[in-house]
Formats: sequence, C-alpha cells, structure tokens
Amino acid sequence: MNTVIAFILIFGTLVFFHELGHLILAQRAGILCREFAIGFGPKIFSFKKNETVYTIRLFPIGGFVRMAGEDPEMVEVKPGYTVGLLFNKENKVEKIILNQKEKYPDALVIEVEEADLEHQMRISGYEQGNEDQLVSFSVSETSFFIVDGEEVQVAPYNRQFHSKTVWQRIKAIAAGPIMNFILAYVILVMLGLMQGVPSDEPVLGKLIDNGRAAEAGLKEGDRIQTINGEKMSSWTDIVNTVREHPEKELKVVLTRDNVKMTKYVTPESVKSGKETVGRFGAYNPVQKGMLTSISYGATETVAVAQNIVTSLSKIVTGQFSIDMLAGPVGIYDMTEQVAKTGIINLLKLAAFLSINLGIVNLLPIPALDGGRLLFLLIEAVRGKPINREKEAFVVFIGVAFLMLLMLVVTWNDIQRLFL
Repeated sequence: MNTVIAFILIFGTLVFFHELGHLILAQRAGILCREFAIGFGPKIFSFKKNETVYTIRLFPIGGFVRMAGEDPEMVEVKPGYTVGLLFNKENKVEKIILNQKEKYPDALVIEVEEADLEHQMRISGYEQGNEDQLVSFSVSETSFFIVDGEEVQVAPYNRQFHSKTVWQRIKAIAAGPIMNFILAYVILVMLGLMQGVPSDEPVLGKLIDNGRAAEAGLKEGDRIQTINGEKMSSWTDIVNTVREHPEKELKVVLTRDNVKMTKYVTPESVKSGKETVGRFGAYNPVQKGMLTSISYGATETVAVAQNIVTSLSKIVTGQFSIDMLAGPVGIYDMTEQVAKTGIINLLKLAAFLSINLGIVNLLPIPALDGGRLLFLLIEAVRGKPINREKEAFVVFIGVAFLMLLMLVVTWNDIQRLFL
C-alpha cells in the first residue's frame, strides 16, 4: 500500500473517531456543534447536515469540534448596528442580516438599541423611517445570522458548552480519548478473528519455509517438552531459550501425535538492536473464535496502554529521552516500514497509535483533553468555574508548549531519519 495513502487513512481514522466521540456526547448534551473538522488549515471539502458543518482540511494532523460558547462567538450584534430582520410564521425573528441587506428586500431594517441573543432572546431598535418609536422583537432559538450570504446559527445560552452541568461537559471532553480506546479494542478483536489469537502454549505454530526449525524436522503442532534438558512450560520459555543460543545446537525433546521424539536444531544468528540473538523460524500457535478474540482485544488493549504509561512515566523519573517521542515525520516513517509487511501489521500499528492518542490526550496539559478535564474537576471541587480569562491564558501557554515540543520532536525525527 502506498505510504502516503496508508498514513492519511490511519491518522484520519484515528482523528475521525476521536472527534466523533466529542461530537456525539456534546450533541447528546444539547450543545450546538458548529463544525466537525478533520485536519487543520484551508478547507478542502465541506457539507452541512442539520446544525453542523462537516469539513476536511488540508493538513491531516489533527481535528476539532467547534462547540458554541467555547470561544468568543463568531458574530455579535451591538447597539448602533443596522441589521435586517426576517420573521417566521410565529412572528419571531428567524434571520438577522448583518450586511448585503439590499439582497433581502422583505427584511425589516432597524438600528439596534439592545440585543440579548443568549438569555432573553430579544432584539430592539428603531425602524428606518420611524426613529422615534422603539420596537422590540422575540428571537427564535433556532435563528440565524446572515453574514456575506452565509448562515451562522445563533447560540442561546442553553446551547452553549458552559451552560451544561460539569458532568455533561466531562463526558463530552472525555468521549474523544475513550473513543480511541474503543477503536483500538475493535481493531484488535478484528485481528483476533482474522489471524487468530497468539497462544503461550509450548506448541509450534506455523513454520517458516527453509527455516532452521523446518530443516531440523520440526512440524506445526509439535509440543516442546524440554530444550537442552530444561522444561518448557510456555512459548515464552521457548523463545527466550532460542534467543540465548544463536548458532548453537539445541537438543529438543517433543511429542508429536502422542509419540515422544528428539530433534536437534541450530538457531540462526540475527541482529536485534545492539544484540545478536537466536531465531529458529517458528511462530507461536494461535487460537480462533469469537470469545477468544473478544478477550484478546481487551487484554491486549490494557497491555499496550500499560506499556505506553510506563514509557511516559519515565518523564517523571528522569529517564526521558526525546528519541522516545515521534511526531508526524516519525509516524510517517513508522507507517512506511510497517506498510511493507502487510495489512495485518498496519492494523496493529493503527491500534497502537489509537491507544497512544487516547492516553496522550488524557495528560493534564492545558490545550489537551486531559487539561480541560482537570479544569472541570477543579470546578466540581470548588463549586464554581475557573475564571475564563485565566483559563484562556493557561491554555495559551499549553498550546505554545505543545507547538514548541512538536517542532523539537519533528526536527529530531528529521535528523534521526535523514541527516
């Protein structure tokens, strides 16, 4: 598979499901979600369904759900503005036209005296040609601003992010990382169904053609009893013993069809990082079945998550190295290497990256989901929200830190791979 396509598909899928988690729980809480975006930068493609604009943007390195109230509203109506008003059948304002009013000859044009489009949902002002009389109108909760011919939905306070309970907001934020864990679990269950679940039984699975095990007369299904007199209780025991004896003959006692026999095999010598280890060309056995795959998906997700958390904990213990991190360039290189080995390993990589994305997003760093969850937990304990300006400043610092870290990691990836 072409590396660029594989990279975009994997990264795009992980981001899509992450943002989908945010979107589903936000909409369920009644939050107006203005945009669901995959990628950053200029729009490549977009369409609108119900209240939300769905977009694909140029740079596939992230995504976002734009929820009403998280940022300052994109459109404001202030006293002194001249706007056009269109009404629905209930005689409530349905559309507020901010410019190009000449395109809407049926609109009632007023100079705004006051507008409350969050709580009271009313707008008042002076009609052109009758500036002596103040008029006031109710505004529909599903009304729109019209700016340059484009519709922007008005967001009453009860549709904004901060109007919801702490628990509703926590669910909307946590849903992104949780969706990544669910995606990884589903991928791993699929892998279990496709190729079987690796077993730790001391039994040989498939053998590599012309491998040392096949050349020595070993066969798939052989149960290994001992190697050089040492009892083999698991596949892990077999692997460890073989690794420790490169190019050294091993006496293997096994049973085949209830018949005990002895074979001699010499593991080939291979490089594994800085080590030279033995390998004899046999895979561990696999078990197939729905229940086995479901169990495998859960245990493997937990195991991968534990390994990632252990690696991240080295930051705290001072064992951290920048080489432990990979940015888009490093992930692209990883994808290129794995793509050469087939779709199965690409799916494994996707599951690993999905778990990684979920865990990293839960770190208590401002601008990440974990930082936002920390603010919400503090609000729950204090009984009142953190000052918006202070929170925005801390988030700005967090964004600056992440951007700097991304630059450092990307430069390190480039040096490591190309220089």
